[in-house]
Amino acid sequence: MGIDPNVEEITVTGIGDMSGDVFGNGMLLSRTIKLLAAFDHRHIFIDPDPDPEKSYAERSRLFDLPSSSWDDYDRSALSQGGGIFPRGAKEIRLSDEARRLLRIDEPVINGQALIKAILRTPADLLWNGGIGTYVRAPEETNAEVGDSSNDAVRIDASELRVKVVGEGGNLGLTQRARIEYALQGGRINTDAIDNSGGVDMSDREVNLKILLRKLVERGELTQDERNELLVDVTDDVAERVLASNRSQSRALSLEQLRARERLGDFRDSSYYLEQKAGLRRAQEHIPGWGRLQTRKELGQSLTRPELSVLLAYSKLHLKQEIIASSLPDDPALLGCLVRYFPAKIVDRVAGEDLRTHRLASEIAATVLTNRLVDLMGSTFVARVARDSGASPAAIARGWYVAAEIMGTTELLAQIERVEERLSSEEEYSWMLALEGVLDRTVRWAVENLPEDSEVGGVIEKFRGPVAELCDSLPSIVHGSQQAAFEGTLEELKIGGVPEEVSVRVAALQFLEDLMEVTRISRQVDRPVTDVGRVYFALANVIDFALLLELLKLAPGEDEWEQRAAQGLMQDLGQARRNLTLAVLAKSREGASIDEQMSDFRAAHGARLGVMREMLEELLESENINLAALTVATRETVRQSSLILNGRGRS
Repeated sequence: MGIDPNVEEITVTGIGDMSGDVFGNGMLLSRTIKLLAAFDHRHIFIDPDPDPEKSYAERSRLFDLPSSSWDDYDRSALSQGGGIFPRGAKEIRLSDEARRLLRIDEPVINGQALIKAILRTPADLLWNGGIGTYVRAPEETNAEVGDSSNDAVRIDASELRVKVVGEGGNLGLTQRARIEYALQGGRINTDAIDNSGGVDMSDREVNLKILLRKLVERGELTQDERNELLVDVTDDVAERVLASNRSQSRALSLEQLRARERLGDFRDSSYYLEQKAGLRRAQEHIPGWGRLQTRKELGQSLTRPELSVLLAYSKLHLKQEIIASSLPDDPALLGCLVRYFPAKIVDRVAGEDLRTHRLASEIAATVLTNRLVDLMGSTFVARVARDSGASPAAIARGWYVAAEIMGTTELLAQIERVEERLSSEEEYSWMLALEGVLDRTVRWAVENLPEDSEVGGVIEKFRGPVAELCDSLPSIVHGSQQAAFEGTLEELKIGGVPEEVSVRVAALQFLEDLMEVTRISRQVDRPVTDVGRVYFALANVIDFALLLELLKLAPGEDEWEQRAAQGLMQDLGQARRNLTLAVLAKSREGASIDEQMSDFRAAHGARLGVMREMLEELLESENINLAALTVATRETVRQSSLILNGRGRS
């Protein structure tokens, strides 16, 4: 929304009081909060026009007391017309200021009516830090909600007039209410998403204690030293938890953008998760294709509450698949364990202690799953599995290889360092660009890398050559890829990204190509930059990048069209590989790249002419559909194969 709650004032209504961990901590996160009204099971708090600094100080005082209620609030700190009332009061006389705030006409109402008025009050945020379900969907009954103690104060989702709901407490709204509110433009996740920090912190505490127990048992650490070490890493652990929260919330924002453009992927993924992961679509209120089509016609898509469920199921499924595979046993996955634990802990324990942690497989699988799904989205594994036939674990393996070679962790950290200078749209744009690069590279990896190869060995083989190609790419890239490279470079520089970082990021958009060049280089035993010059110079003969872009745009939401397009993209990759090998096979020793390409054109001019004419005819067509692209791709593959096999003339 473009609002920084640490700087700009935000208005808040709430459920809870300052003695509660969730409500109290939440209401002390920012000194700019204007808490207008709140209630718990005992009292109702009204402050029509609070002074942010004065009210912050009073909330802090209450929070620091051994126990407190709203009745302990200093009335002199309230604004004109404010008050604190018993929740069970039969008659509450409201000031003019309170009535204007709550938008009610009656001067006297009871406590239950006042609570409903607070829930309906316009504000930036409704912060739920209490117990109970206070909002239902219009078509739900109180009996279906199952919280009889709050039946008298519950409202419909259509009555909410806040911009954002934060669910620090459990089930403040029913899932159907969340969806209804989100469809009306409200911003909301689910309580599981908003509450994930506490669960994550508990898990990390337990896993740390399991790890350190070994050192205590071996006498390398006393119990007191162990306790001091736990205290020492508290801030580090807290930051890791918060980083996970930020990553997961950002993942949902990226999912919203994807769902607007690729709704069919989410339909297919929900069916996949139903078959593979135990998702009960009706029970979780995931809409079918008919309802999704209706939403699309209304300019709507899947809501964050629905996407939260799909994100959760996709993570649970992938984690289980990874644990059931041999992937957690791969030595390279030690990196996931190192990322999970604080640096001071990693420095103190042996690598063997990390590898033999009782929950090492589960931790590594969790870290890998979160990294993958938070960036790639909930539909990624289902899509690649559908298109390639690869298992979820094989896809995760390919992603880990690609992400490590790409240096994804470092790139994301660099984006976060300049986050304040980026708008949300710019940040999400870069994240989606990274997703696109990894998507293509993972497909290449599952297609071309042996399944039984060691992950660390694969990373080591490719990382150096890819880095070398990134450095030399400005001088060897051609055609539409050169335009894409220079365009990205300019965008990054305008965004304030340092030049050396900009060049690497701009180059990494061609990661799939760089890995293919590396593979060819190893096959023919030629320097990787020499192979790269030939590979990219072929863009002056056939614009493979343009064909690939057309293939990405051609299929609609039909699953079979998407699979056909993916197959054609793989065929184009083989054609480019064929031509690269053909040039290298006939190149004269010491010949420049221009001389090599000139010799190539002279030897295969007729067949190259057939491919160029086909592409020109395609581009002149008024309807560049999948059928036309299929013909052009197949002819390109056929001619490249004939060239590679030494048939130079048509």
